Amino acid sequence: MKGLILAGGLGKRLRPLTHTGPKQLIPVANKPVLFYCIEDLVNAGIKDIAIVVSGHDPLRAEAIKQAVGDGKRWNVNINYISQDQPRGLAHAVAIAKDFISDDNFVMYLGDNMLKGGINKFVEEFKNSGADASILLTKHKNPEKFGVAVLNDKNDIIELEEKPASPKSNLVIVGVYLFNSKIFDAISKIVPSARGELEITHAIQKLIENKDRVISHIIDGWWDDTGNAEDILHANHLILTELEHEIKGVIEDGARIIGDIRLGEGSTIRSGAVVRGPAVIGKNVIIGPNTYVGPYTSIGDNCNIEGCEVESSIIIEGVIIKVNKRIVDSLIGKDSKLLSSSNRLPSGHKLIIGENSEIEM
Repeated sequence: MKGLILAGGLGKRLRPLTHTGPKQLIPVANKPVLFYCIEDLVNAGIKDIAIVVSGHDPLRAEAIKQAVGDGKRWNVNINYISQDQPRGLAHAVAIAKDFISDDNFVMYLGDNMLKGGINKFVEEFKNSGADASILLTKHKNPEKFGVAVLNDKNDIIELEEKPASPKSNLVIVGVYLFNSKIFDAISKIVPSARGELEITHAIQKLIENKDRVISHIIDGWWDDTGNAEDILHANHLILTELEHEIKGVIEDGARIIGDIRLGEGSTIRSGAVVRGPAVIGKNVIIGPNTYVGPYTSIGDNCNIEGCEVESSIIIEGVIIKVNKRIVDSLIGKDSKLLSSSNRLPSGHKLIIGENSEIEM
């Protein structure tokens, strides 16, 4: 079995962060979302992986290639496939046909995260003799996703792509398992009203052709990290299971409450309070007179002083020296939040792109 990760999207809902980089590389608990996808495939025993990247935005594609490499760090082989334009998930699968050949494969959307990995779904598919398998979960806003309709026997009888009036609350999770029949199904569909080849339409073709399509309703959490709120939610979920690990320095007079992970070369100074779960990267300075609250991730080479930060993601190279409370925020790489002599209205929720500088 092979793995196919789709990472060619523009991430418009995550602007301004994605003006300068791919959404799949935004870190959750200080690890890019894309790495979680790769690790799920690797843990399921998959050794050959292709990543579909943007062909019309070479800088984004190159950023992914530089971050991921050839797969040696995971002891697997990773290739790259260029998609000329965002033409839909089914189009991304179609252009991977030469890589997939006649093998079964897992298609994993590169901005999705799934608790517990995919091992059991891969084994179930291998033993089922099915032509396709889709993962489902109940969702309060099904109209935002692909929706599955099941009969009394839990067989899939219909799929809808982002319907205005959903027929069920079961949405399709961004992990799919296929055999080579999917390529023939894709060849028989036409672009949707959005101008894209929809993978739901291709799976519907399999159903209409009496091919066997099975489903599995997941019982753990799933997150589609398509916007800032979703990324912060995923960060919260990952940090809930954080293991305590201290590699840096905690000065006398600093307080640590709960589980934290502190990277090498980092220092929590006297007068600072860090309440976990929280992850702090390498070469970070926290304090003095600083509070870092639960569900916060701070990347490498940051300097946080004289403020309160909680339930936020601070990407690497950020400097925050402002007497404010920052919550539920996503702060981009190499940004600066500095105090101003003017008394400005305080802000509590920030989404700041890379290389920004804000006086507060």
